[in-house]
Amino acid sequence: MADVVSRKKRSQMMAGIKGKDTKPELLIRKALHKKGFRYKLHDKSLSGKPDMVFPRYKSLIFINGCFWHGHDCHLFKWPSSKSEFWKEKITKNKEITGHKGT
Repeated sequence: MADVVSRKKRSQMMAGIKGKDTKPELLIRKALHKKGFRYKLHDKSLSGKPDMVFPRYKSLIFINGCFWHGHDCHLFKWPSSKSEFWKEKITKNKEITGHKGT
């Protein structure tokens, strides 16, 4: 299927995708905070930059989006432009995070 926006506009849209404070991340943070959990956000001193760190419990949470990690779900589709670049990028992300596709 052909894209309905220009390449330049699509590039701007992709550049605007947030890496932090995404909707799923905010929902999870709000729910856990309401339950009394306290945490640090995006601790760069740790490997992999976890979204949430619970020092008291020595635990981490990574909230992975379907696109960036190539989950095998109905929300994921391979991009049609720059397909080789994206396949390499997403495959590498899956290797780094240990995802098998789900």
